[in-house]
Amino acid sequence: MAPPTKSSKVATKGAKQIVEENAATLNFYRNMALGATGVYLAVMMVLFEFTTLTISLTIFSAIIYVASYQLMAYMAKTKYSETNQLIDSGVDLNMKGGIAEHVIDLIILTSGCQLLSLISNYFWLLWLLAPIRAFYLAWINFLGPWFFSAPQEPEIDEKKQRKLERKMAKRH
Repeated sequence: MAPPTKSSKVATKGAKQIVEENAATLNFYRNMALGATGVYLAVMMVLFEFTTLTISLTIFSAIIYVASYQLMAYMAKTKYSETNQLIDSGVDLNMKGGIAEHVIDLIILTSGCQLLSLISNYFWLLWLLAPIRAFYLAWINFLGPWFFSAPQEPEIDEKKQRKLERKMAKRH
């Protein structure tokens, strides 16, 4: 008896699993943002003084956290029918290559900047990695191919092509 062959079908997540994982992901990154902000504020109150710069950057990081979380929550929003049946599980926040991946990276970057800024305010400059990466992704996916694509020649049907070839042959 031959051993069973493995199916070449790629395993996909069920809608219920996506809903559960999205809830866990939202919970984790909300806690990461709150934890980083809490540690930052506690250490700043005890060891350092708040300046206009640190207050501004703290408010900016809070805006990034709230906007990122709200975007992820909106993307993961589920839809249920009147009979409480799951109609739409929302976007899978853990999908590789999706928008949510970039939003998650922004939350991680902001948390890192915020905590590392306790060592030196120059660590806030790590935030510049976000627009640099955004430009890089835009260049790779849109701008570069658009600028460097070969000019497209208009397509000529076969009849016109043969006619042009005959004309060129007569000239020589």
